[in-house]
Amino acid sequence: MNITTVREIGLALLLVLLQAILFNQIHLFGVAIPLVFIYVILRLPVALSTAWVLTISFFLGLVVDIFSNTPGMNALACTLLAFVRRPVFTLYLPHGNDYASEMPSLKEFGMWLYVRYALTMTFLYCLFLYVIESLTFFDPLFLILRILGSTLLTFVFILCIDSFGQRREKRL
Repeated sequence: MNITTVREIGLALLLVLLQAILFNQIHLFGVAIPLVFIYVILRLPVALSTAWVLTISFFLGLVVDIFSNTPGMNALACTLLAFVRRPVFTLYLPHGNDYASEMPSLKEFGMWLYVRYALTMTFLYCLFLYVIESLTFFDPLFLILRILGSTLLTFVFILCIDSFGQRREKRL
């Protein structure tokens, strides 16, 4: 196990802990909740097999479900997010460039490519989670507000985390 793997596992544990203790308590305008733990799924290496991505995502969502008292909703949403990850990569990654060995980040992908990737994945996760949570379109305006508000709030936090990580790596 190399230092990068240990660092990523530590980041995953820290984000799950922060999600359970801090971020689940934030309800911006009663609508938006930052779901920053999905940064772990976004950050998984491009070349990682789909089976591993699905497994890691499921267990990540399951741990968040245990701490958040949401019976399986995050596990299902994380698994669906892992399932659509490869099509999102093929949609946005240039076919001429080889990103197979890289972990998605601002530094590796560049600003425009990473913003499109992270925003799409964040939106899809929020869409999956809130549709699973409501299981109805009874109040579509509130559902849309929750999806868009949580997407934007989560996206801002993900960009901050990624930017902080890039600054920190430059110092080392």
